[in-house]
Amino acid sequence: MDAAEDGMWWYRAVHARLIDTLASRPGIASLPLLDAGCGTGGFLRRLGTASPRDSFGLDYNARAAGRAAAKSGRPVTAGTVNALPFPDGAFGAAVSVDVLSHAGADQALALAELRRVLAPGATLVLNLPAYEWMFSAHDVRVHNARRYTARRAAALLRGAGFTHVSARYWNGLLLPLMILQRKVLARGSGHASDVGSFPPWVDRLLHGVTEIERRAAPSLPAGGSVLLAATRP
Repeated sequence: MDAAEDGMWWYRAVHARLIDTLASRPGIASLPLLDAGCGTGGFLRRLGTASPRDSFGLDYNARAAGRAAAKSGRPVTAGTVNALPFPDGAFGAAVSVDVLSHAGADQALALAELRRVLAPGATLVLNLPAYEWMFSAHDVRVHNARRYTARRAAALLRGAGFTHVSARYWNGLLLPLMILQRKVLARGSGHASDVGSFPPWVDRLLHGVTEIERRAAPSLPAGGSVLLAATRP
């Protein structure tokens, strides 16, 4: 992840969508933002160039948390999303990318904790992998335990006490290629994840497709990921 996230097309695409969503739904801009499950800090660093807002990171892996702090220049702590080490109402927004789907995340506890550390009026932004039928060797390698539909994910947020929930698919134009890769070409249990380096021309092509979608077709009926935004009432 550390080697791939600064250049790989998927990371650049999801980071752009997170920033777009936070621009339209900033929550309480006077309070800091939490990146819950920040990995090695790619989004925290990207956010630092896109917004003057204070931000904090948290990751379960202590080595990843240390790398994230060094990479982003932001405070990052090691801890679990199931028991966030922050006071109530500390943040004006929170972002969490493909964390609720992780085998180590308890959905109910994690959402309750995110709600607790967000101030009333704050925004929660989640990215989640789409469709249980898309489960593959990639998910095993990245420790995903579950995948979601937009409707199911939105219902989870409402059930956890969030309001003004929006949910939409993205990465729809590339979904046929994802299906081919994960369900046909790399369907064996020994295959690697999709996270890695691509030939530069392939990476530019894939990222270009995501940018066309982002600008011309931001809402599609299907996609490889679900992007959600909600308000902590």
